[in-house]
Amino acid sequence: MLPGKMLSHVALALVMSCVAMPVLTQQSALAADDVRPVKVAVEGGFPPFNYLDAQEKLQGFDVDIARALCDAAKLSCEFVVQKWEAMIPDLLAKRYDLIISSMSMSAERRQKVAFTDTYYNSPSVFVVRKDSTLTRIDAETLQGVSLGVTSTTAQAAFVDQHYRPATPVTVFPASPDLYKGLADGSVDVIMEDKLAIYDWLTNTKAGQCCEVRGDDILDPTFFGEGAGIAMRREDDDLRLRLNKALAAIKSDGTYDMINAQYFPFSIQ
Repeated sequence: MLPGKMLSHVALALVMSCVAMPVLTQQSALAADDVRPVKVAVEGGFPPFNYLDAQEKLQGFDVDIARALCDAAKLSCEFVVQKWEAMIPDLLAKRYDLIISSMSMSAERRQKVAFTDTYYNSPSVFVVRKDSTLTRIDAETLQGVSLGVTSTTAQAAFVDQHYRPATPVTVFPASPDLYKGLADGSVDVIMEDKLAIYDWLTNTKAGQCCEVRGDDILDPTFFGEGAGIAMRREDDDLRLRLNKALAAIKSDGTYDMINAQYFPFSIQ
């Protein structure tokens, strides 16, 4: 049996613990409530940025950055694999909340959706087969030369403005089809995002056929100021939350660690 004085101390401790319990429970509830569920659209066909592996699981730079941002921003993120052509229409239709899929922040897209700060930057380039006689690539040398682009991309819009109708243009549904079209001779030259095609050129057997030729193309009217995360205009609180998270993963080294997994140079 405990002495009376000790019993009084134990009783007091039990009372204090009972008082504290509702407070701790309330704090836990507040922390849980602060986690916002969102759906994130990713194309899943744009390696090394986003693609489906042999087990049909999403992988890639965009996906890893998205997961890091979701953790930093206290977002419970569910990924949705979405065809590129319907990305913005289905965002506006509220089928998901974010697009984290290497979307360039062009002036045309900014009229429809809001974007975060830039999370990576990449110019566009022309790519030809190594046996191509094209040594200079411009509107004059591309007259009559078959040119390939991917549907509903900034590159497709740029080509429409600067090269049609003198240059015959073939529009492919997705990047893998575009690369195959160049490799098998369906087209003579393609225009693509430089970082997107880097993996195909350097890490695949098929890509050994081809090389970048000409200068980098940087046009903010078409390619914006790099890639950003798209959301509906009314979701400004979500935009601010993601911008804060993006700054955090850049400052604590998370971004650089993910970057190094995919590229031997910084893409910030």
